[in-house]
This record gives sequence, structure tokens and C-alpha cells, in this order.
Amino acid sequence: MTETPKAPSVLFVCSKNGGKSQLAAGLMKQLAGGSVTVFSAGTKPATSLNPQSVDSLAELGIDITGEHPKAVTDEALAAADVVVVLGTEANLEPREGTRFEFWETDEPSARGIEGMERMRLVRDDIKSRVQALHTELTGI
Repeated sequence: MTETPKAPSVLFVCSKNGGKSQLAAGLMKQLAGGSVTVFSAGTKPATSLNPQSVDSLAELGIDITGEHPKAVTDEALAAADVVVVLGTEANLEPREGTRFEFWETDEPSARGIEGMERMRLVRDDIKSRVQALHTELTGI
């Protein structure tokens, strides 16, 4: 009997786990359809999700309303094949034997772009990176 290969796992981390890491996780879950195990967490979790993040994913048919900000744990770090730190606010030291990526995402507010227009640009930047990572991990 042959063993089914283990799905690769990704942990997306940002500071509050209310926006960018939730965007990345939602996008990867939809894209991967179970071919990648997906987690998200924050170094300083907020009390709720960013409503604009939720709405920007809903525009793509992705529902994350059941999610909530979670703290990064040693267990989550140990379970991940790849840890992706989004933005510049989350401070997380790389772990020996685990692949770490640091994505300095687009920040439209630095150009005076706010509200849903800002969130769509952030979402689309993250989406292109998630698609590239998915292709790399699955070959699809």
C-alpha cells in the first residue's frame, strides 16, 4: 500500500491577524481546494477581523466571516512547511528547518489611497503572491 503524500502546509502571519494574513489564507484556501493546508495567525492578534478585508474577499466569493484573529503558537510554527510573514509590523524570528518568506506587501495608503480601493490593491498584491506560492508548492 502506498502512502498518500502529505499536503504542504503554509502559515500566514501578520501583526494583528485581522487583515493581510487572513486575506492570504482565504485566497490560498480557495485556490488550493484542499491541496495545501492553510493556517493564519498574528504576533499581536486584534480582537476582530478588518471588515474591509472580509468585504474584499467576499467580492471574490470567499467567505471568512467565521474566522477570528489567533496568536502565533509554537505548534502552528512547527506544523508549517512554509511560514509567510506579511507586511513589516510582525516580528517573527525564522526557525531552523522551516522555510520563512517575508512579503513586504503593497501599502497604497502611502500613496494616499484609502478605504476599499486600498484594500482591493492590497488583496490583489497578496493574491498574485499566493498564486505563485501555490504553483511552487503544488506544481499546478
